[in-house]
Amino acid sequence: MPPADAHTDPGPVPRTGSGTEGPPEPRLTAELRALLGTEAPAPRRGARDPGLLDRPGEWPPVPTPAGAFQLVPVTPARDLPTLTGWMNDPAVAAFWELAGDESVTAAHLTPQLDGDGRSVPCLGVLAGVPMSYWEIYRADLDRLARYGPIRPHDTGIHVLIGSAAHRGRGLGTILLRAVADLVLDHRPRCTRVVAEPDVRNTPSVSAFLGAGFRYSAEFALPEKRAALMVRDRAHRAQL
Repeated sequence: MPPADAHTDPGPVPRTGSGTEGPPEPRLTAELRALLGTEAPAPRRGARDPGLLDRPGEWPPVPTPAGAFQLVPVTPARDLPTLTGWMNDPAVAAFWELAGDESVTAAHLTPQLDGDGRSVPCLGVLAGVPMSYWEIYRADLDRLARYGPIRPHDTGIHVLIGSAAHRGRGLGTILLRAVADLVLDHRPRCTRVVAEPDVRNTPSVSAFLGAGFRYSAEFALPEKRAALMVRDRAHRAQL
């Protein structure tokens, strides 16, 4: 069962500097270099098409008010213990419903890692620290398109903030904006970034709104009532 978007928080996005000053250029910390330098997994079954999502694993780090942020594709041998720990946090498990041992997390990751490339699971690395989990996926090729008003090349995101220490600080809003910008910058055919949090997950919905998404519709999935959150390329200049 695809998870809800969970544990983004609705805090405000801090401003950085004034006038023409912008955030500092992102720098790869030693920790992030080590993470990115981990040996890539062996080729998997099936014919993957990296063009389906325009290679999120190759998107560069970006500056945010909280530090340099990058999406790093999941490597199970390296990341499974961390992800399993996050999934067993009660606040995460309430919406993702993946509590259990490493086999539960692995069973969730495997269809994506062995699939055709329509969904890419990533760690979110902030200032060199892995602190969130993201799924970047083709919403128009997902079961979501059978239930909601999805358009060709819509790109979906699922996200969780892994550690309680990173919640309640506005990071959800900051990172949702950053990831939506990454998608729009690197997927020229995509006109909308979408998400479908549970309508009961008020902090998640609020974080999406703070990141420039709009509350487009509600629709029923088998496991929840979902809010369709949409970030439009056409409205990006107004944010």
